[in-house]
Amino acid sequence: MVAVKPNLDGAIWRKSSRSGSEGNCVEVATNLPDLVAVRDTKDRNSGTLTFSLDEWVAFIDGIRHGEFDLQ
Repeated sequence: MVAVKPNLDGAIWRKSSRSGSEGNCVEVATNLPDLVAVRDTKDRNSGTLTFSLDEWVAFIDGIRHGEFDLQ
């Protein structure tokens, strides 16, 4: 199986307004067709995670419902 690198040309990267000035955060591009991309703000060239829209919606839904909260 050969991995296909997604086309991220035209990605508009956003960082959370709650991010601190030390740069410990990620940037997200949600303007890509059928794809959401995530990268490390401090090391933008280290790679990018990509998710289908369904995967991203499930992830955000899990956050909103506390699925990832540490107990």
